[in-house]
Amino acid sequence: MNIFEYHLSEIRKIILSEKDSLNLEVIENLQGVNLEIPPEQFNFDLSCNIAMVLGKKNKINPKTLALKLKDIFITKINNFSEIDIAGPGFLNIKLSKSALIKNINAILSNNAYGSTFNSETYNIEFVSANPTGPMHVGHCRGAIYGDVLANLLMFNGNKVTKEYYINDYGGQIRNFVESVYFRIVEIKYKKEFPKKENLYPGLYIKDIAEKIVKENDKTDFSEFEKNFEFLKKESLKYSMELIKNDLKLMGISHDNFFSETEMVNKDLVNKAVKKLKERNFVEEGFLEPPKGETNVNWKKIKRLIFKSTLFGDDTDRALQKNDGTWTYFANDVAYHMDKVNRNYKNLVNILGADHTGYVKRITAAVSALSNNNIKLNCKVCQLVKLYKNGEPFKMSKRAGEFISAEDLLQEVTKDQIRFMMLNRSNDVELDFDFDKVKEKTKENPVFYVQYAYARINSIMRTLNLNFDLKIELNENNFQLFQIEERIIRKVFEWPKIIESSTKKFDLHKIPFYLYELSTLFHAYWSKGNEDKKYKFIENERLKRPEILVIINLVALVIQNGMKILGVSLPNKM
Repeated sequence: MNIFEYHLSEIRKIILSEKDSLNLEVIENLQGVNLEIPPEQFNFDLSCNIAMVLGKKNKINPKTLALKLKDIFITKINNFSEIDIAGPGFLNIKLSKSALIKNINAILSNNAYGSTFNSETYNIEFVSANPTGPMHVGHCRGAIYGDVLANLLMFNGNKVTKEYYINDYGGQIRNFVESVYFRIVEIKYKKEFPKKENLYPGLYIKDIAEKIVKENDKTDFSEFEKNFEFLKKESLKYSMELIKNDLKLMGISHDNFFSETEMVNKDLVNKAVKKLKERNFVEEGFLEPPKGETNVNWKKIKRLIFKSTLFGDDTDRALQKNDGTWTYFANDVAYHMDKVNRNYKNLVNILGADHTGYVKRITAAVSALSNNNIKLNCKVCQLVKLYKNGEPFKMSKRAGEFISAEDLLQEVTKDQIRFMMLNRSNDVELDFDFDKVKEKTKENPVFYVQYAYARINSIMRTLNLNFDLKIELNENNFQLFQIEERIIRKVFEWPKIIESSTKKFDLHKIPFYLYELSTLFHAYWSKGNEDKKYKFIENERLKRPEILVIINLVALVIQNGMKILGVSLPNKM
């Protein structure tokens, strides 16, 4: 149950019915009116800005309007027991005991508390690391972001396909296969690995070569071109095995793998360009020189151009290179045409920090291909900087010139990686400090959330109770300490966090909220050490039924939150 939506709906209905008595001429669907949790010092359950919104629109003093609204709401809304006017006209509202109990019972009877229950279709393309070796740290952040976004959308009842686009076509793949070939020649014919530009130096290349030689010991590998297609197939197979294994260790799996080579072989690029031509979104022409390049140095070559500016891009985009072959962008257009044809209502691309400039052009392409019926949402994950002992973490010799996901997983756990990679907004750089992540203190958010859940489980074990028990609440005996009221208010906020995180894909709000909730719970726990009246258990029995309510509410929210994050919840720590 979302108490904010429920009570805001009540307020809106009353305003519409009392419009004349309040002398309101302008309402406009009450846009801008909201309900929030007030600051802690006010000790109220809800805060509403309606007097200031309507006062401004109707040129009425907000405090004067607030006084009238206070009387009306107290009279007409049974769930409100007390209203106070604060600041320029905020209405701070206290819920009645019956309303609190009603809301609490609704939450405890709903295992999916917080879900908005939508039913749309999503295709989320994420990771899509070049299949030329193992994943590196930069891929990890986007991989976890994409996986958690899928979890969040599925928690809300949507149908989600998690997709990986395999960039297995073009010059970099040839360089990768050639690197494997020279390692095979080194193993089989004892020839030294050449110092050639664009070859991949990582030792994992040698591992792939050894596997190919072992499985094909009688094959003649003396000629590269003769063996290219076979070596490409085998090299990519083992490279994707590396990537899939790294993903699995981080708790990530994909539903679909889409091959660029297969797309080219199916002639999807020509089909996509033809489709855009039919809609007059592609023309033959000349591109203007890139910024910073003079007309003298710019070679004008006629080529096919996508009219990207019709859909909000900064410039039109070339579909052909100087030699007439398709650009990378043309292949991306074809791939997104395929996604459009699969009838998803929403497309999402999770991109690396170096792809920021790619967003407008591919968004424009999807708009053109779908007649503006399908929305593409691109989220860019910024860089991750690793630190250990106060120093930047060094690169892996096995991986080559980057820090691999395997290196990361040898230092910290999957849970620590998943939680901390989401602990800051995706659009800012992230400092990942191994030492802090391993601490068993309040400074380590993932530990602190898991520890709160473990503490709750220890209480349930002591009382020999399960989480699925029914809690009977009696309005006459229901008394809350202020710390308990604060926790309940925080629990009430959970659906707003889910709604806000879903609307803008602001996934960092979830771990941040869980940490705040856990901090409140730990403070609640500690009060029992300071004052006997706050103790949970006395003589091996629960002191007050309200305690059971609090711990079950907190446990339910932590369970749902950590399930979305894909982070485990140990019962003991």
